[in-house]
Amino acid sequence: MIDLTTTYMGLSLRSPVIVGSSGLTRNIDNLKEMEANGAGAVVLKSLFEEQIKFEIRKVFSYDDMVSAYTEADDYISNYARTHALDEYLNLIREAKKAISIPVIASINCVSAEEWTSFARNIQEAGADGLELNVFVLPSDVDKEAADYEKLYFDIVEKVKKEVSIPIALKISSHFSGMGNFVKKLSWTGVKGIVLFNRFFNPDIDIEKFRMTASSIYSTPEEITTSLRWIGILSGRVQTDLCASTGVHDGKGVIKQLLAGAKAVQVCSTLYKNGLGQIERINQELTEWMEENNFSKISDFDGKMSFKKGESPAAYQRVQFMKHFAGID
Repeated sequence: MIDLTTTYMGLSLRSPVIVGSSGLTRNIDNLKEMEANGAGAVVLKSLFEEQIKFEIRKVFSYDDMVSAYTEADDYISNYARTHALDEYLNLIREAKKAISIPVIASINCVSAEEWTSFARNIQEAGADGLELNVFVLPSDVDKEAADYEKLYFDIVEKVKKEVSIPIALKISSHFSGMGNFVKKLSWTGVKGIVLFNRFFNPDIDIEKFRMTASSIYSTPEEITTSLRWIGILSGRVQTDLCASTGVHDGKGVIKQLLAGAKAVQVCSTLYKNGLGQIERINQELTEWMEENNFSKISDFDGKMSFKKGESPAAYQRVQFMKHFAGID
Protein backbone atom coordinates (compact mmCIF):
# COMPACT_ATOMS: atom_id res chain seq x y z
CA MET A 1 0.00 0.00 0.00
CA ILE A 2 1.50 3.33 -1.10
CA ASP A 3 1.47 6.03 1.59
CA LEU A 4 1.71 9.61 0.32
CA THR A 5 1.42 11.23 3.75
CA THR A 6 4.11 13.60 4.90
CA THR A 7 4.63 16.51 7.28
CA TYR A 8 5.37 20.13 6.49
CA MET A 9 5.58 23.03 8.98
CA GLY A 10 4.58 20.48 11.61
CA LEU A 11 1.30 19.91 9.76
CA SER A 12 0.21 16.44 8.70
CA LEU A 13 -0.45 16.25 4.95
CA ARG A 14 -2.08 13.37 3.12
CA SER A 15 -0.02 14.30 0.04
CA PRO A 16 3.06 16.46 -0.48
CA VAL A 17 1.15 18.40 -3.15
CA ILE A 18 0.06 21.82 -1.86
CA VAL A 19 -2.01 24.27 -3.89
CA GLY A 20 -0.10 27.56 -3.87
CA SER A 21 -1.63 30.96 -3.21
CA SER A 22 -3.53 32.30 -6.22
CA GLY A 23 -6.92 33.46 -7.38
CA LEU A 24 -7.96 29.81 -7.42
CA THR A 25 -7.71 29.55 -3.63
CA ARG A 26 -10.07 32.40 -2.78
CA ASN A 27 -13.12 30.39 -3.86
CA ILE A 28 -14.70 27.89 -1.46
CA ASP A 29 -16.00 25.62 -4.23
CA ASN A 30 -12.48 25.45 -5.66
CA LEU A 31 -11.09 24.55 -2.24
CA LYS A 32 -13.57 21.70 -1.95
CA GLU A 33 -12.59 20.42 -5.39
CA MET A 34 -8.90 20.66 -4.53
CA GLU A 35 -9.48 18.53 -1.45
CA ALA A 36 -11.54 16.05 -3.46
CA ASN A 37 -8.68 15.72 -5.93
CA GLY A 38 -6.19 14.88 -3.19
CA ALA A 39 -4.41 18.14 -2.32
CA GLY A 40 -2.36 17.90 0.87
CA ALA A 41 -3.06 21.51 1.88
CA VAL A 42 -4.07 24.85 0.39
CA VAL A 43 -2.50 28.28 0.69
CA LEU A 44 -5.22 30.91 0.49
CA LYS A 45 -5.04 33.88 -1.83
CA SER A 46 -2.68 36.43 -0.30
CA LEU A 47 -3.73 39.46 1.66
CA PHE A 48 -1.55 42.33 0.42
CA GLU A 49 -0.24 45.30 2.33
CA GLU A 50 -1.04 47.34 -0.76
CA GLN A 51 -4.61 46.04 -0.64
CA ILE A 52 -5.07 47.46 2.85
CA LYS A 53 -3.64 50.81 1.81
CA PHE A 54 -5.89 50.87 -1.26
CA GLU A 55 -8.96 50.33 0.91
CA ILE A 56 -7.97 53.32 3.01
CA ARG A 57 -7.48 55.54 -0.04
CA LYS A 58 -10.77 54.37 -1.53
CA VAL A 59 -12.70 55.44 1.56
CA PHE A 60 -11.01 58.83 1.59
CA SER A 61 -11.89 59.41 -2.06
CA TYR A 62 -15.57 59.64 -1.14
CA ASP A 63 -14.98 62.85 0.76
CA ASP A 64 -11.66 64.64 0.52
CA MET A 65 -12.77 67.04 3.23
CA VAL A 66 -12.84 64.30 5.85
CA SER A 67 -9.05 64.11 5.81
CA ALA A 68 -8.92 67.60 7.27
CA TYR A 69 -10.13 66.20 10.59
CA THR A 70 -7.63 64.09 12.49
CA GLU A 71 -10.22 62.10 14.44
CA ALA A 72 -12.17 61.28 11.28
CA ASP A 73 -8.91 60.37 9.57
CA ASP A 74 -8.08 57.85 12.31
CA TYR A 75 -11.61 56.45 12.38
CA ILE A 76 -11.86 55.83 8.64
CA SER A 77 -8.33 54.43 8.43
CA ASN A 78 -9.16 51.90 11.14
CA TYR A 79 -12.50 51.07 9.50
CA ALA A 80 -10.88 50.48 6.11
CA ARG A 81 -8.25 48.19 7.59
CA THR A 82 -10.89 46.22 9.45
CA HIS A 83 -13.15 45.95 6.40
CA ALA A 84 -10.38 44.55 4.19
CA LEU A 85 -9.25 42.18 6.90
CA ASP A 86 -12.77 40.95 7.68
CA GLU A 87 -13.20 39.69 4.13
CA TYR A 88 -10.03 37.66 4.48
CA LEU A 89 -10.90 36.36 7.93
CA ASN A 90 -14.27 35.22 6.61
CA LEU A 91 -12.50 33.33 3.83
CA ILE A 92 -10.40 31.51 6.44
CA ARG A 93 -13.45 30.66 8.55
CA GLU A 94 -15.44 29.41 5.59
CA ALA A 95 -12.49 27.38 4.32
CA LYS A 96 -12.08 25.68 7.68
CA LYS A 97 -15.77 24.75 7.68
CA ALA A 98 -15.68 23.46 4.11
CA ILE A 99 -12.51 21.33 4.03
CA SER A 100 -10.54 19.14 6.43
CA ILE A 101 -7.03 19.54 4.96
CA PRO A 102 -4.74 22.25 6.41
CA VAL A 103 -5.62 25.82 5.47
CA ILE A 104 -2.58 28.10 5.31
CA ALA A 105 -3.18 31.84 5.20
CA SER A 106 -0.88 34.10 3.19
CA ILE A 107 0.30 37.66 3.55
CA ASN A 108 2.24 39.35 0.76
CA CYS A 109 4.38 41.89 2.57
CA VAL A 110 7.19 44.33 1.94
CA SER A 111 7.70 45.82 5.40
CA ALA A 112 7.66 45.02 9.11
CA GLU A 113 5.13 47.72 9.93
CA GLU A 114 1.66 47.70 11.52
CA TRP A 115 0.28 44.89 9.33
CA THR A 116 2.05 42.38 11.56
CA SER A 117 -0.72 42.80 14.15
CA PHE A 118 -3.16 41.34 11.60
CA ALA A 119 -1.44 37.98 12.00
CA ARG A 120 -3.12 37.48 15.36
CA ASN A 121 -6.57 37.89 13.79
CA ILE A 122 -5.66 35.36 11.13
CA GLN A 123 -4.70 32.84 13.80
CA GLU A 124 -7.92 33.49 15.71
CA ALA A 125 -9.93 32.91 12.52
CA GLY A 126 -8.62 29.34 12.49
CA ALA A 127 -5.76 29.26 9.99
CA ASP A 128 -3.53 26.22 10.48
CA GLY A 129 -0.43 28.10 9.38
CA LEU A 130 0.74 31.39 7.90
CA GLU A 131 2.89 31.88 4.82
CA LEU A 132 4.67 35.22 4.56
CA ASN A 133 5.37 35.98 0.91
CA VAL A 134 8.17 38.52 1.18
CA PHE A 135 9.93 40.14 -1.73
CA VAL A 136 11.58 43.49 -2.11
CA LEU A 137 13.64 43.82 -5.29
CA PRO A 138 17.20 44.74 -4.22
CA SER A 139 17.34 47.52 -6.81
CA ASP A 140 18.64 50.43 -4.75
CA VAL A 141 22.25 50.91 -5.83
CA ASP A 142 23.01 52.74 -2.59
CA LYS A 143 21.60 50.08 -0.27
CA GLU A 144 23.66 47.25 1.19
CA ALA A 145 22.59 43.62 0.83
CA ALA A 146 22.51 43.30 4.62
CA ASP A 147 19.85 46.02 4.79
CA TYR A 148 17.54 44.05 2.51
CA GLU A 149 18.16 40.83 4.43
CA LYS A 150 17.45 42.51 7.78
CA LEU A 151 13.89 43.20 6.62
CA TYR A 152 13.12 39.46 6.54
CA PHE A 153 14.39 38.93 10.07
CA ASP A 154 12.42 41.95 11.32
CA ILE A 155 9.21 40.61 9.77
CA VAL A 156 9.66 37.16 11.30
CA GLU A 157 10.45 38.62 14.72
CA LYS A 158 7.32 40.78 14.78
CA VAL A 159 4.96 38.12 13.44
CA LYS A 160 6.24 35.48 15.86
CA LYS A 161 5.27 37.80 18.72
CA GLU A 162 1.69 37.77 17.45
CA VAL A 163 1.04 34.09 16.66
CA SER A 164 1.81 30.56 17.76
CA ILE A 165 0.72 28.82 14.54
CA PRO A 166 3.57 27.68 12.27
CA ILE A 167 5.05 30.31 9.97
CA ALA A 168 6.64 29.80 6.56
CA LEU A 169 8.60 32.32 4.52
CA LYS A 170 8.24 32.38 0.76
CA ILE A 171 11.30 34.10 -0.65
CA SER A 172 13.00 34.87 -3.96
CA SER A 173 16.39 33.79 -5.27
CA HIS A 174 17.73 37.36 -5.33
CA PHE A 175 20.26 37.17 -2.51
CA SER A 176 24.02 37.51 -2.71
CA GLY A 177 24.65 34.72 -0.19
CA MET A 178 21.61 32.47 -0.60
CA GLY A 179 22.89 29.44 1.32
CA ASN A 180 24.02 31.38 4.37
CA PHE A 181 20.92 33.59 4.32
CA VAL A 182 18.48 30.65 4.30
CA LYS A 183 20.48 28.94 7.06
CA LYS A 184 20.16 32.03 9.26
CA LEU A 185 16.45 32.32 8.46
CA SER A 186 16.01 28.73 9.58
CA TRP A 187 17.43 29.68 12.98
CA THR A 188 14.57 32.15 13.58
CA GLY A 189 12.08 29.38 14.32
CA VAL A 190 10.13 29.54 11.06
CA LYS A 191 8.73 26.10 10.29
CA GLY A 192 9.11 26.29 6.54
CA ILE A 193 10.85 28.16 3.74
CA VAL A 194 9.33 28.15 0.25
CA LEU A 195 11.74 28.35 -2.67
CA PHE A 196 10.87 30.43 -4.65
CA ASN A 197 8.14 33.01 -5.17
CA ARG A 198 7.33 34.05 -8.72
CA PHE A 199 6.66 37.70 -9.39
CA PHE A 200 5.85 40.13 -12.16
CA ASN A 201 8.51 40.09 -14.88
CA PRO A 202 8.66 43.07 -17.22
CA ASP A 203 8.98 42.93 -20.98
CA ILE A 204 9.15 45.61 -23.67
CA ASP A 205 6.85 45.98 -26.67
CA ILE A 206 9.31 47.22 -29.30
CA GLU A 207 6.50 48.25 -31.69
CA LYS A 208 4.43 50.31 -29.26
CA PHE A 209 7.36 51.40 -27.06
CA ARG A 210 5.74 50.42 -23.78
CA MET A 211 6.37 48.15 -20.84
CA THR A 212 4.42 44.92 -20.78
CA ALA A 213 4.37 41.76 -18.68
CA SER A 214 5.94 38.47 -19.63
CA SER A 215 3.96 35.25 -19.15
CA ILE A 216 2.08 35.17 -15.87
CA TYR A 217 2.28 31.37 -15.75
CA SER A 218 5.40 29.39 -15.02
CA THR A 219 6.83 26.81 -17.42
CA PRO A 220 8.26 23.37 -16.58
CA GLU A 221 11.73 24.69 -17.44
CA GLU A 222 11.59 27.07 -14.47
CA ILE A 223 11.86 24.16 -12.03
CA THR A 224 15.65 24.16 -12.26
CA THR A 225 16.33 27.13 -9.97
CA SER A 226 14.31 25.82 -7.03
CA LEU A 227 15.51 22.26 -7.70
CA ARG A 228 19.13 23.37 -7.38
CA TRP A 229 18.60 25.19 -4.09
CA ILE A 230 16.31 22.58 -2.56
CA GLY A 231 19.03 20.03 -3.29
CA ILE A 232 21.83 22.20 -1.89
CA LEU A 233 20.00 23.18 1.31
CA SER A 234 18.14 19.98 2.18
CA GLY A 235 19.36 18.53 5.47
CA ARG A 236 21.61 21.53 6.05
CA VAL A 237 19.07 24.02 7.46
CA GLN A 238 16.86 23.82 10.53
CA THR A 239 13.47 24.04 8.85
CA ASP A 240 11.34 22.30 6.24
CA LEU A 241 11.83 23.25 2.61
CA CYS A 242 8.95 23.55 0.17
CA ALA A 243 9.50 23.76 -3.59
CA SER A 244 7.59 26.22 -5.76
CA THR A 245 7.61 27.46 -9.39
CA GLY A 246 7.86 25.26 -12.47
CA VAL A 247 6.23 22.12 -11.06
CA HIS A 248 3.60 21.05 -13.59
CA ASP A 249 3.29 17.29 -13.25
CA GLY A 250 4.14 14.25 -11.16
CA LYS A 251 7.69 14.12 -12.50
CA GLY A 252 8.32 17.63 -11.19
CA VAL A 253 7.02 16.68 -7.75
CA ILE A 254 9.18 13.53 -7.71
CA LYS A 255 12.30 15.51 -8.61
CA GLN A 256 11.72 18.04 -5.84
CA LEU A 257 11.10 15.31 -3.27
CA LEU A 258 14.27 13.50 -4.33
CA ALA A 259 16.16 16.79 -3.93
CA GLY A 260 14.82 17.10 -0.38
CA ALA A 261 11.60 19.10 -0.43
CA LYS A 262 9.08 18.20 2.27
CA ALA A 263 6.22 19.52 0.14
CA VAL A 264 5.70 21.00 -3.32
CA GLN A 265 3.43 23.87 -4.33
CA VAL A 266 1.58 23.85 -7.65
CA CYS A 267 -0.34 26.67 -9.26
CA SER A 268 0.19 27.44 -12.96
CA THR A 269 -0.48 23.85 -13.98
CA LEU A 270 -3.92 24.06 -12.35
CA TYR A 271 -4.79 27.11 -14.41
CA LYS A 272 -3.64 25.31 -17.55
CA ASN A 273 -4.97 21.81 -16.87
CA GLY A 274 -7.75 22.22 -14.31
CA LEU A 275 -7.99 21.14 -10.68
CA GLY A 276 -8.08 17.49 -11.73
CA GLN A 277 -4.35 17.85 -12.35
CA ILE A 278 -3.82 17.36 -8.61
CA GLU A 279 -5.22 13.84 -8.80
CA ARG A 280 -3.12 13.10 -11.89
CA ILE A 281 0.03 14.28 -10.12
CA ASN A 282 -0.70 12.09 -7.10
CA GLN A 283 -1.37 9.14 -9.38
CA GLU A 284 1.90 9.64 -11.25
CA LEU A 285 3.74 9.87 -7.92
CA THR A 286 2.03 6.69 -6.67
CA GLU A 287 2.87 4.73 -9.82
CA TRP A 288 6.51 5.84 -9.71
CA MET A 289 6.79 4.79 -6.06
CA GLU A 290 5.34 1.37 -6.89
CA GLU A 291 7.78 0.92 -9.77
CA ASN A 292 10.73 1.79 -7.52
CA ASN A 293 9.57 -0.19 -4.48
CA PHE A 294 9.02 2.83 -2.24
CA SER A 295 6.09 2.47 0.14
CA LYS A 296 6.25 5.93 1.74
CA ILE A 297 7.68 9.39 1.01
CA SER A 298 10.40 9.11 3.65
CA ASP A 299 11.88 6.15 1.73
CA PHE A 300 13.29 8.51 -0.88
CA ASP A 301 12.86 12.08 0.40
CA GLY A 302 16.23 13.82 -0.06
CA LYS A 303 17.81 10.71 -1.59
CA MET A 304 19.48 12.86 -4.28
CA SER A 305 20.21 15.98 -2.25
CA PHE A 306 23.65 17.55 -1.98
CA LYS A 307 24.03 15.97 1.47
CA LYS A 308 22.93 12.45 0.54
CA GLY A 309 23.36 12.11 -3.22
CA GLU A 310 26.19 10.43 -5.12
CA SER A 311 26.92 13.51 -7.27
CA PRO A 312 26.58 16.55 -5.00
CA ALA A 313 28.90 18.65 -7.18
CA ALA A 314 26.24 18.72 -9.89
CA TYR A 315 24.18 21.14 -7.80
CA GLN A 316 27.07 23.61 -7.67
CA ARG A 317 28.16 23.37 -11.29
CA VAL A 318 27.33 26.61 -13.06
CA GLN A 319 29.29 26.36 -16.31
CA PHE A 320 28.36 24.37 -19.42
CA MET A 321 31.95 23.22 -19.96
CA LYS A 322 31.07 19.59 -20.68
CA HIS A 323 28.23 20.44 -23.04
CA PHE A 324 29.94 23.09 -25.15
CA ALA A 325 33.35 21.45 -25.17
CA GLY A 326 31.86 18.32 -26.69
CA ILE A 327 33.05 16.16 -23.80
CA ASP A 328 31.09 12.92 -23.30
